[in-house]
Amino acid sequence: MKFNRRVIASSLAAFGFLAPLAGFAQAGYPSKPIRVVVPFAAGSTTDIIARAIADKMGQSMGQQLVIDNRGGASGTIGQAAVAQAAPDGYTIMIHSSSHTVSPSTFAKLPFDTMADFAGVTPISSTPNVLVISPSKNIKSLPELLAAARAKPGSMNFASAGQGSATHLNAEKFKLAARIEATNIPFKGSAEAVTEVMSGRVDYYFSPIAPVIGQIRNGQLVPLAVGSPTRASALPQVPTTAEAGVPGSEFNFWIGMMAPARTPRDVVNRLQAEVVKALNTPEVKERFATLGADAWTLAPEQFDAYIKDEIKANALLVKAAGLEVQK
Repeated sequence: MKFNRRVIASSLAAFGFLAPLAGFAQAGYPSKPIRVVVPFAAGSTTDIIARAIADKMGQSMGQQLVIDNRGGASGTIGQAAVAQAAPDGYTIMIHSSSHTVSPSTFAKLPFDTMADFAGVTPISSTPNVLVISPSKNIKSLPELLAAARAKPGSMNFASAGQGSATHLNAEKFKLAARIEATNIPFKGSAEAVTEVMSGRVDYYFSPIAPVIGQIRNGQLVPLAVGSPTRASALPQVPTTAEAGVPGSEFNFWIGMMAPARTPRDVVNRLQAEVVKALNTPEVKERFATLGADAWTLAPEQFDAYIKDEIKANALLVKAAGLEVQK
């Protein structure tokens, strides 16, 4: 005979037995490997951070966390896979700020960004840094602004795809700075960095990890970071607000989510394990090399943060006049 798990759970709840059952479920979790969907290609900043966290969580939880890269369509392919997965704690997602952008840049999505996911916790705040080739002979943000205003519309900037977090960061900066510049979208950061280094594209708001080596060896010049505060990996580089463009702040984050209706005790266990992993010397050292700052919230706080950011990005997309993908 087959039993309906939801009916059983409802009956247990009615008789006051659900709380003990939830405690029992957590005690046995996890009993098999956990799939971690990363909606970007291997080698991306999100992927690197996901692997660092998954390795430590697996050691602590006694089960392997297996990375499943599902790149494409600005992360929405991976998001759809998680939204449709069983809410049992054995499929989770590590995504970026792009999670809160897609509702505004796609006319139709095969999921509901708010209703189909449960926030677990942010993992890191990973500032974007505005970089430019030394061949441009621009050494500060005020110099970049002066060049852009001298020839309106002549500048362009790279992004890791239309509607990506790097694109939104650049658009918010452009609006706040009141300059004109054209987005040149690429398939990812690697291609964008190459084109900026060559000078064929003027500038790029890049995650720090893909460009920290080029900054240190002089192949790229960092003008500012787009985050609300300075980046620990580049403490000498001002924020865009400090450099004269208030209202341009953009927080690029990476966080963990699960399918909606994942048991609360499982979500809480995952959140606690992320916090534990972030406090290990190995993860701290890895984050330092990536220019990532550890950042966590309680699941309920993360859900509220995501909700607010979806609204803010919708306003940004509208103000920037970005084309919505059909």
